Parts: sequence; structure tokens; C-alpha cells
Amino acid sequence: VQLQASGGGLVQPGGSLKLSCAASEFILDYYAIGWFRQAPGREREGISCISGSVGNTDYADSVKGRFTISRDNRKNMVYLRMNSLKPEDTAVYHCAAALVCTVGVTATYNYWGQGTQVTVSS
Repeated sequence: VQLQASGGGLVQPGGSLKLSCAASEFILDYYAIGWFRQAPGREREGISCISGSVGNTDYADSVKGRFTISRDNRKNMVYLRMNSLKPEDTAVYHCAAALVCTVGVTATYNYWGQGTQVTVSS
């Protein structure tokens, strides 16, 4: 299983970014994909996930209403649309795969990709 996050960058507060997670072929048919982030000096935080079957989604309270997770199984891609970004959203963002969509339960995620840096600053 291979995962690769991309799309990070520098954005002003209130701005938007769309992250992408490229997955190995057929992975999305069987695995849930979660997005996590980790800021310097802070614990890794699970922020969203999407199930591998019907596409159920879940979000952490810290991003609910601002972030939207989606997937395109034909392209083997999962996306995280981030709106109304705040400085506290600054972190390295990772995508990971698990059998079940569980936000924030790091131990259930077996496969991790390299992260992409998101910096929210004026």
C-alpha cells in the first residue's frame, strides 16, 4: 500500500487549500482513508476520514464545517478541501489507510504516506 499526500503550501488566514492523497490501485475499494496533522511540539491529530465502502465521512470538531473530505476511486485519489484556514491549522498533513473510518484513532491506521506542509500565515 502506497500513499502520498500533496498540495500543501503557504496560505493567508481565511484562505483555502485542497490536499490530495494518491493511493495505490484498488486501495480505496477496501480501505478507509484518514487525514491527520501534526504541528511542531504537538501530538498527531486525526481530523477526517472517509470509509472505503459507501464513503461515509467523519470530522474532528476542530475542522468540522471548514474541511471536506472526498474521494475518486477511479483516480485512486482522496481529497481534503480546507476552507477558512486559521493559523492553528499550520501543520504537516498526512493521509493514512485503515480498515475502518475512525477519526483520531491512530492505532487503527496501518499504512501512512509522507506528509505535506500547510502553513497559514499573513
